[in-house]
Amino acid sequence: MQKRKAYEPLTDEQLRKTLTPLQYQVTKHEATERPWTNKFDKHFEEGIYVCIISGEALFSSKDKYDSGCGWPAFTKPINSNEIVSKTDFKIGYARTEVRAKTGDSHLGHVFPDGPKSKGGLRYCINSASLRFIAKDKLAEEGYGEYVHMFSENTKEIPQ
Repeated sequence: MQKRKAYEPLTDEQLRKTLTPLQYQVTKHEATERPWTNKFDKHFEEGIYVCIISGEALFSSKDKYDSGCGWPAFTKPINSNEIVSKTDFKIGYARTEVRAKTGDSHLGHVFPDGPKSKGGLRYCINSASLRFIAKDKLAEEGYGEYVHMFSENTKEIPQ
């Protein structure tokens, strides 16, 4: 199993070279990608979604659902300690912005209109802020600790 490299913060110049213009605008300037045209809205392969900047594990396909909003929607993060929430008034009313803790990248927003049976939250996330790692590539890419999430006897990672 490969070990993941520790995250080393990138300069703004490095980020501009590494990310696409859309990824940069979404993660660093809180832009929102267009609904229904993004990479992960209708993507339901088993695996995890990590921060495009830092690589921190954020969401599991096990918690992903089709909310009909046009963006990837999740009922919860893999580990709530990896998500930072803050109030956002950018469109005239209060919303809860969610950011990746380590990469300090804008992910999207969380709303209280998710499936009640799964806790009632909807994490509405921009595909541009995520990178997907398929279940069969987790160990190879240094995320072996998450393989167990996709076995028959799945136990959740403590929040």
